[in-house]
Amino acid sequence: MQTFKAYRTFEQDKVVSSRFVDMSLDELDAGDVVIRTKYSTINYKDALSYGGAGKIMRKFPTVAGIDMAGTVESSKDPRWKRGDKVIVTGYDLGVSHDGGYSEYVRVPGDWIVRRPESMTAFDAMTLGTAGFTAALAIHLMQHNGLTPAAGPIAVTGATGGVGSVAIEILAKQGYDVVAITAKARESDYLRRIGARDVMLRTSLELSNIRPLEKATWAGAVDNLGGDVLAWLLATSKIGGTVAAVGLAADIKLNTTVAPFILRGVHLLGTDSANCPMSLRQTLWNKLAVDWRPDRVHDEVRTIDFDELPTHFDAYLKGMARGRTVVRVAADSHP
Repeated sequence: MQTFKAYRTFEQDKVVSSRFVDMSLDELDAGDVVIRTKYSTINYKDALSYGGAGKIMRKFPTVAGIDMAGTVESSKDPRWKRGDKVIVTGYDLGVSHDGGYSEYVRVPGDWIVRRPESMTAFDAMTLGTAGFTAALAIHLMQHNGLTPAAGPIAVTGATGGVGSVAIEILAKQGYDVVAITAKARESDYLRRIGARDVMLRTSLELSNIRPLEKATWAGAVDNLGGDVLAWLLATSKIGGTVAAVGLAADIKLNTTVAPFILRGVHLLGTDSANCPMSLRQTLWNKLAVDWRPDRVHDEVRTIDFDELPTHFDAYLKGMARGRTVVRVAADSHP
């Protein structure tokens, strides 16, 4: 029986650990479509899951990796045929269904996005779940009325995957983007990908946030949660849109209803895992052309599959910048 390499997460005596294993197709979780993986990526969620830090995994053992891009190997679903170039992100992938850190993935046909013609597997994973989440956040903000003329847009967690892609997409569309970061040394990088200005997180007055502060932001993409998100809401302009995409600082939110009822601020939950497929495909098509973040693409780091375990700690310590693509198959694989 043919075997292949996968990076699988286990739990034993309440201790979570991950390691490379050899698997066969019939050991993978059920699905109608088998895909040969070419590239995956590292997201903050992946870093949280590999050692159990974030209680991300809902089933053990599970192959890790919440996204992948590759080519259909076989299909029982009439919508997909051998050779189709595809992307899978979200749903239960790498959480309670075997994920993208594997040379082969088996998933339901309903989870699969057709890769746009102009987008390679590598291009897709320079974006991955993080880039798709950034695109969804911007879509939701624009759906709720955000325009470049409305005023400046704050992006927190700016050097991360979501933040980096959000900055470049917004800047390409003419928005005035202010990157908020804890890393002063990355200011040049943030300006290079499109930020007009950079604010250090240490400059924010978070110890005593009033219900309403000076109206500053027309919009914000927030990766942090906690006090930073409360401050963004309090400093939003009338009709401001704030997309909540992460919890890197804190899952709790201590705020008041004042921004919502006195300034009509929109707090937009950004759930990329369960985004409807029609919108999912539309956003990937945009990311391939109009919203393609070329600067972030050019700054990406690529690692081999074997190197994967050595790169998670940088994400947990807030030391990672931009995107990390994982080369699962040789470049000769289509």
